[in-house]
Amino acid sequence: MNTVQEKNERRSQRASTTERHQDLSRRLLEAAEAVIEAAGLEELRARNLADAAGCSVGAIYGVFPDMDALVLAVNARTLDAIDGAMRGASAGRNPALHLRRLADAYLDYAFLNRRRWNALFGHRMADGHALPAWYEERRAAAFNPIAEPVALLRPDLAEDACALLARTLFSAVHGMVVLGLEGRITTVTLPVLRQQVRTVVEAIARGLPP
Repeated sequence: MNTVQEKNERRSQRASTTERHQDLSRRLLEAAEAVIEAAGLEELRARNLADAAGCSVGAIYGVFPDMDALVLAVNARTLDAIDGAMRGASAGRNPALHLRRLADAYLDYAFLNRRRWNALFGHRMADGHALPAWYEERRAAAFNPIAEPVALLRPDLAEDACALLARTLFSAVHGMVVLGLEGRITTVTLPVLRQQVRTVVEAIARGLPP
């Protein structure tokens, strides 16, 4: 075999290895999502993931360094799904209506995807490790759809102040959704919870203009 053939063979082997790695990564993510959706984050185990993905337990750690990394990959996809739902709730140049629709979209996602939503906020890194930078950036980007109508209501604010206000508004809505869906204070129906969230969001929107 000449040098050119050897280089082509090595290149082909690397490509094949990359493809297998990507395929196993996809299967593990899909298996992890299925477990979380069916039984919740607390039932996620390396052994059942390996069985579902058709690999050994050791092979998991050839793709993901630990289970935290796999959960973060799943949660990043959940953030993408929430982002897609919220970006589909635009109301053009009507920022108050836009905020109300964003709150509706968030509530609907949490209600319809309860276990994935719980996994997003219930996961804690092992041994107190910090979240990786890529995930911190992805999580911060989740507030962008909220910052857009906030910027229309408060054009006087700098970008960082607008982002902070968007996070504060999200925290208010998220708290209501958590308490409402989990019945921690009182049990309410989804229509009642939706109306209460809308009332608070509309009141905040009225108070935002400078």
